Amino acid sequence: MQGVESIAWLLAIALVVVPLLRSLGMPSVIGYLISGLLIGPHLLNIIDQPEAMISMADFGIAMLLFVIGLELEPSRLWVLRHSVLTLGGLQVLLTGSLLALAGWFAGLGVETSLIVGMGLSLSSTAFALQLLSDKGQLATRHGRESFAILLFQDIAVIPLLAVMPLLVSASTASAHAITPPDPWHVLAVMLFLFFASRFLVRPAFRAIAASQTAELFTAAALFIVVGTAWLMHSIHLSVSLGAFLAGVLLADSEYRHELEAQIQPFKGLLLGLFFMTVGMTANLPLLLSEGHWLLLAALVLMLFKGVILFALGKATGNETLSAIRLGVALPQGGEFAFIVFTTATLLGLLPELLGERLVLVVTLSMALTPLGFWLLERYIAPHWAAKEPRHYDEITLDTHPEVLIAGFGRVGQIIARVLRMQHIPFVALESSARQVDFVRRLGNKIYYGRPDSLAMLTAAGIAQVKLVILAIDNIEESLQTARLIRRHYPRLPIYARARDRMHAYRLLDMGVNVVHRETYLSSLAMAEDVLLRLGHDKERSSRCIERFKSFDEELLRRQQAIYQDEAELNASIKQAMIELEDLFERDRELARDLAEEHRQDQAEARVRPPPAP
Repeated sequence: MQGVESIAWLLAIALVVVPLLRSLGMPSVIGYLISGLLIGPHLLNIIDQPEAMISMADFGIAMLLFVIGLELEPSRLWVLRHSVLTLGGLQVLLTGSLLALAGWFAGLGVETSLIVGMGLSLSSTAFALQLLSDKGQLATRHGRESFAILLFQDIAVIPLLAVMPLLVSASTASAHAITPPDPWHVLAVMLFLFFASRFLVRPAFRAIAASQTAELFTAAALFIVVGTAWLMHSIHLSVSLGAFLAGVLLADSEYRHELEAQIQPFKGLLLGLFFMTVGMTANLPLLLSEGHWLLLAALVLMLFKGVILFALGKATGNETLSAIRLGVALPQGGEFAFIVFTTATLLGLLPELLGERLVLVVTLSMALTPLGFWLLERYIAPHWAAKEPRHYDEITLDTHPEVLIAGFGRVGQIIARVLRMQHIPFVALESSARQVDFVRRLGNKIYYGRPDSLAMLTAAGIAQVKLVILAIDNIEESLQTARLIRRHYPRLPIYARARDRMHAYRLLDMGVNVVHRETYLSSLAMAEDVLLRLGHDKERSSRCIERFKSFDEELLRRQQAIYQDEAELNASIKQAMIELEDLFERDRELARDLAEEHRQDQAEARVRPPPAP
């Protein structure tokens, strides 16, 4: 029962520690590491032989790399090629090379220095993306560039894991019972994997899909990972490399998303088990005795990586604050560093004590990263914003625009593209400097300024335009702009985008001519497609949608007068639902009557005698 008892304790500790640390803003990786530390031989000593768990935990790494391989679609890589290859390649090359050079000067061997440098050049994908997502920065320039760098790092770790067994010398190999791979066996297995992914796996998945047995998909996904891992192990290559190759070969399969969905829960649990084994095997006495030196090493690593990332950000055209944010997002060591250092220690390429120190340095760097974000937001960003104020653009019009577009987000850009196709001149204003910079990189002409400023509107030529497109995302800014235009240009037509029904009511109150609610028309188009799919004919479906649209638009006008009275508005909504159901019921009765008349006419035509010649 020792195995069952160990698993129960592992799950129990993780279920308490990981959510607790996540609530404090720490990544789940740190939670798993601390859980392993608690349960391991140095503290509670519940599991005194963590090495027995390592073989099972290795499948978590294999599944992670399988999912990474699945996500490497050629089309996705092609879109990100410049950021991935330029920024990601330079970051790994510069950081890894300089750290390896420092290790070599410190007296480490060439192979050991390279492994240390490359391992420390990697950052935490899960941690960095989670922090950027929590702060709403994934769509910013430094957020997109962070993603590109992390994607390159995920790819770069594969050849590193593949090469490490080849670096093992004969003496080291014999000492660790390592058998070097046979090139012919490697070639044969690679050809078999390619053949299987193209001609065996896909027909098998089609058969499984036809059987409509959900658990078979799970079994098939696990079999692919475990099977390729077994093949790679049999030819003395990295199990992780096999899983990654299997994922890449299936990246353009129509079953890619299904495979990823089936693997995801197992991947998360087994990766958590891997990090817990790292925590269990961590040398706690070493942390207590050398904690100050390890903390200093973690801070130096973060500063070193942050400076390189900042320099790369500036070299690729980032503003200073954006480059600083890039440096603060990715200075930590990553989960792949644990994998690299653990594997290198097992292969004898890394001294055991050095491997333990590096694992502790990476762990401390991850724990310190939220502090870096806090310092940035609390002190650096406000100070830099005060030093570098962004002035609104000076508008110089070289044409006489017919349309003024206020707000250049998703809606404003689509309208602008249509106007450009029809050669209709327009002028666009956007109050987000970040959005302006992004749109300008795509070749669009746009001015940075507040549309709710009369001076900006006047400079943009509002007195000469034929109408205004109000496409501002922020509701209060949208209403303020509408109010300003109505006060100074009461006859100017305004076509406005409304975020929701309440926003639409408030715009209508200001006399906006036409209000289009977000997702409204696309929802109606989808509803019509659904009716057609369910067997309704085209004419009946279109009539249904048009009836609903006209009823809802009339209801919007009716409820505009009472939308501030919640009780009256709720009563009106309930009454409108009854009216709409009654309306459709009358339509159905009319359709039945018309169908019956049509059948009677056809019956009379069949029994009526033919006309006399």
